[in-house]
Amino acid sequence: MKIDQEHYEDMTMLIPNDSLVGDDAVQFGEVLAGVMAENPEDLVIDVSKVTQIDSKGLEVLVDATEQLIRSGRALKLAGADETLREILELTELASLFEYSDSVEYTPEAI
Repeated sequence: MKIDQEHYEDMTMLIPNDSLVGDDAVQFGEVLAGVMAENPEDLVIDVSKVTQIDSKGLEVLVDATEQLIRSGRALKLAGADETLREILELTELASLFEYSDSVEYTPEAI
């Protein structure tokens, strides 16, 4: 799985370029954990290129947001399509995340 990273003054953006299922979700979780440990700022995940997500992918996102909340930071999902938002609503996880429709970085948009 290819995962791009972009670093800005006050946040880091991760961009997974594939599905967050099974082993790919585990791999993404490992990268995510490393980024959270190394960077004290908020985190944005550009999910616009995520084509599928399963329970493992959801678990990775939930674990990350809970850890960030405990440390006073936030996890924001950028570019979440209607399907992903519906999955988060149906699983009653939607309220754990902040959302941005834009995946372009500007302090106001993200």
